[in-house]
Amino acid sequence: MIEQLYRKTILTVAGNKAVEGVMRSRGWGLAQRFVAGHQADDIIQAVKDLQKDGIGGLLDLLGEFVDSPDTANAFAEQILSLVDQAAAAGVQPYITVKLSGLGQGLTVDGEDLGLINARRIISRAKPHGGFLALDMEDHPRVDVTLAQFRTLSQEFGHDFVGTVLQSYLHRTAADLAALADLKPNLRIVKGAYLEPESVAMQDKADIDASYRRLVYANLKAGNYTNVATHDGGIIDDVKMFVLAHGIPREQFEFQLLYGVRRDLQKQLASEGYRVRAYIPYGHDWYPYFSRRIAERPSNALFVLRGMFGG
Repeated sequence: MIEQLYRKTILTVAGNKAVEGVMRSRGWGLAQRFVAGHQADDIIQAVKDLQKDGIGGLLDLLGEFVDSPDTANAFAEQILSLVDQAAAAGVQPYITVKLSGLGQGLTVDGEDLGLINARRIISRAKPHGGFLALDMEDHPRVDVTLAQFRTLSQEFGHDFVGTVLQSYLHRTAADLAALADLKPNLRIVKGAYLEPESVAMQDKADIDASYRRLVYANLKAGNYTNVATHDGGIIDDVKMFVLAHGIPREQFEFQLLYGVRRDLQKQLASEGYRVRAYIPYGHDWYPYFSRRIAERPSNALFVLRGMFGG
């Protein structure tokens, strides 16, 4: 409960317009610990630097909740350009995107614009060995995102599109079971949005237990699983689980956030595990930065020291 109270407090403060104004004007230097930069060139260079240590990249252009087709299409064009630039630089265009940024909920010629733009990105990335991960957002968008994932998975297959499940939502075990026929490529996360008790677990032990069950179930089903956590206990348990069940290392990878536990990322790669860093970039960095601060008190201390020279 203390952890949930901390997260709620940080996200509430971060949502204050005055605080946001100060952070946007003074906080970019601090945000660069977690955000690769503003331009596509910045994230491509970040991936190349990580590749020297055997770590791949999960590329994310930051942006959420567009309100017009023109804005959504412009955002999609930026991602298509990222795919082209990454491929030209010899970097796998492994992209993650929030469908709200592509126009989810906006209709063009009778079809959801988010779905239309997701198709465009997968089609562009596929010839280059690329992949599109449909990121998950707060609970009102789960149903539509999973429905659109099903459509895209049936059209392109699990080698080219995946999605995310959040272990803190009460519904997620049922969601995993409902996706079984797709043999889905899934990224399992704990969840970073502020959700009510009616929707999400509030106790860390419950969230962690749910996380383990989801990872183990997807692995036992023979599906590719992206274990997205910095929790050393969970990582060690996954290592033991795959060893005990004869699950090959080619069936899963550990995903960690850019700028967080770099030592752990290098250690896992040196042990022969597949490792990928989630690397965001772009001008709309503040919401993402706020969620990172809310995850761990040490991140908040990092910001306070940077802001006040402590």
